[in-house]
Amino acid sequence: MLAENNGACTCTPRLKRSWRQLIGTVAALSLVYKMPLLVLSFGASAVLIYGVPDVPLAQPRNVVGGHIISAATGISIYYFFGTTWWSAALATSLAIVLMLITGTVHPPGGATALGAVLNQASPIYILTPVAAGAAIMVIIALLVNNLSPNRRYPRYWL
Repeated sequence: MLAENNGACTCTPRLKRSWRQLIGTVAALSLVYKMPLLVLSFGASAVLIYGVPDVPLAQPRNVVGGHIISAATGISIYYFFGTTWWSAALATSLAIVLMLITGTVHPPGGATALGAVLNQASPIYILTPVAAGAAIMVIIALLVNNLSPNRRYPRYWL
């Protein structure tokens, strides 16, 4: 959005904020992308932690905890039941329940659990790429979201 100011166009604060969000998203995804497995739910996590960092679902506890719980859930369901339509649904549903119980709700975590079943992930999936990738995204969010004096991330840690 541009506004005229004596014949010169100036960017609104909203547009300036968008550039910081874009830089944070690109930086995080480029680091995470170099990992052995691609976690597609990280794209949705990026929308939350760089686009709307003030919401509870974007706080570090939710991002890291939600992804780890969901990855562990997906791997467990795959280990016990294999890859079926209902095991994929069960992994996603159980991940949601566990995130609600632990107070770590992060909507992209449901896709992390689903991906663990569909990709027949091994237990290492929990550490890399999931835990490592989520931690990298939070670290970059700390740097990018705090560049502006009008923003503070995170709102809380635990």
